[in-house]
Formats: sequence, structure tokens, C-alpha cells
Amino acid sequence: MDYFRALVVDDEVDFLETLVNRLGKRNIDTTGVRSGEEAVEVMKKKLFDVVILDIKMPGGMDGIETLREIKKLQPLAEVILLTGHASVETSIEGMKQGAFDYLLKPIKLEELITKMAQAFEKKDAHDQKIRSARIKELLRFPGRVLEQEKEKDKEK
Repeated sequence: MDYFRALVVDDEVDFLETLVNRLGKRNIDTTGVRSGEEAVEVMKKKLFDVVILDIKMPGGMDGIETLREIKKLQPLAEVILLTGHASVETSIEGMKQGAFDYLLKPIKLEELITKMAQAFEKKDAHDQKIRSARIKELLRFPGRVLEQEKEKDKEK
């Protein structure tokens, strides 16, 4: 499995810390946060390939709201939803909003890692398509691409 970055979002502190530690031992660069709001703030500063997101979190943003914000900030990040409640309807709603998949708690670590690898492969394939398209565009229309880059720099 290639190197990738994962974000774990769960309000259950023991579960969060255990999962972050276990993924870290598998050489997955993992960050853990306890709320949707924290997830959004971290994602404004750091890119992630895969997000593990609890659907049911008390107070503030729930998992579906957080998913929507994640997709606005980092549309290519793949999100795996976790639920401790057999909330299939909510999980399906999450899939409609762009989640990669969902798992029911308690999760089996190997099953989660397999899902994470699949999610990363999907994201990586999408990234490669985008890079390939940009290269083709640059080769076909070098002046236009450079002008677009200058416009982006002006906007900043």
C-alpha cells in the first residue's frame, strides 16, 4: 500500500485514540479530531487522502454536515462513514453526498484498512487522471495554461 494521509473524526475519545495509534503502527499518517468543526479546521490547513468519519456526533456538526463541508474543501478526499447505530438510511444519505462507503461499529481493523486502501486507490486514480489532463492541456495550449496560472496568482 502506498503512503497516504488519513483523518479520523470521532467524538469517542478512547476509540479515536486507539484507532489513530493502530493506524500509525501500520505506517498510515493519521490525524485524529473529536468533532466535525475540528475536522473542517484541520482540512483547511492540511490535505488528506482518506477520512474516517463518525456519522453520529453530539452537538455541533453531525457526520453528514461534516461530509458536505469536507467535499467542499477537498472534493477528492475519500470519506468512509462509521456508525455505531444501524442507521442505514443515514449511511445511504452519506453515500449520496459523496462518501466512498460506510462501516458499522464495532469495526474490524483489517476490514477498515482494506476499505481505506480501496478508497486511496480510487483517489489516486482520480488524481492521476487530473494530472494527465493538465499535461495534455499544457502540451496542446501552453500559452493558455500559463495565462490561467497568472490569473489565479492575481486572484490570490
